[in-house]
Amino acid sequence: MSEPRIDTTRLQRIARGFTETAVFYAAIDLDIFTHVSQGADSIPAVARAATISELNAERIVVVLLALGLLERNEAGQLNNAPDCEKFMVSTSERFAGPWMTFTRREVPQWFDLTAKLSNPNPPAELGLYDDMTVERARKYHAATYSIGMGAGRRFARHVDMSDRTRLLDLGGGSGAYSIQAVKANDGLSAVVLDLPAVTVVTQEYIDQNHVSDRVSTFGGDFVNDDLPTGCDIAVMASNLPIYNAENIQKVVQKTFDVLEPGGEMHLVGETLNADGVGPLDASMWGMAEVLYGSGGRSHSVTECLGYFENAGFVDVDNVDFVAGTLTRTVGFKPATL
Repeated sequence: MSEPRIDTTRLQRIARGFTETAVFYAAIDLDIFTHVSQGADSIPAVARAATISELNAERIVVVLLALGLLERNEAGQLNNAPDCEKFMVSTSERFAGPWMTFTRREVPQWFDLTAKLSNPNPPAELGLYDDMTVERARKYHAATYSIGMGAGRRFARHVDMSDRTRLLDLGGGSGAYSIQAVKANDGLSAVVLDLPAVTVVTQEYIDQNHVSDRVSTFGGDFVNDDLPTGCDIAVMASNLPIYNAENIQKVVQKTFDVLEPGGEMHLVGETLNADGVGPLDASMWGMAEVLYGSGGRSHSVTECLGYFENAGFVDVDNVDFVAGTLTRTVGFKPATL
């Protein structure tokens, strides 16, 4: 048998990957997915709804079809792909457009990555978050709130909290995990720990969801400050790549120490596979920390299991949370030490 032919196809796709992002952003700007959802089922109809020429409507529709973001039914009419219909229609409460374009402002920095990687200066502990203000926190969570509430709903479905009394939400941001957890469990209260400026915004979302009687805030840095006590379950979600291994181990240990006997901790994050190879998304979140000047990096499933075991947790396990994107590491504090 002849050897498979080696060509440049894969390399060309990577080299032009930014063009796919640009088309996706343009589709969001032009509200293409909303127009299609509302009946713009042909190129002329898309052109009219988006107020662009038919030629440009054809150009963007052709690419969106090739990307699988739009589809044609048997009659040749345009439909949104299922994920676009669910998350990219701007009139839906699950609209994720702000999250999808959240890193758009970073595009020039990514194309200056060589200089960032060559910078000899030591990283800061938190990088982007070292000088967090209320205004920045409000903008940040305006983009992340919708996707966070979805993740919080998933956590509340996947984790049995029916016998738990108080949740410690480490770096909880908008409070999405706590909000969804107390809504799903009548006997549960929660405390969201985040930087003082962030907790101002957290309180706004708590009030918006009418759970201020059961969810409170605690301003602090969970790496360096004391943690709240009296909790029998803890979650640290979607901030794993912000920190280096030393700090993750420190936080897991501190959490173990303050949890009530028999309590449990969950670490939800973008993790590399056990062997440290892929998935790509997890590796890119680690790379992004270069842009922010932090010491954060990607962590593997094997490392996360080790953080828990080294802290003293038992029955440690790692399971998929969002396949290919997030995993959940869980461990239990022995009832007696």
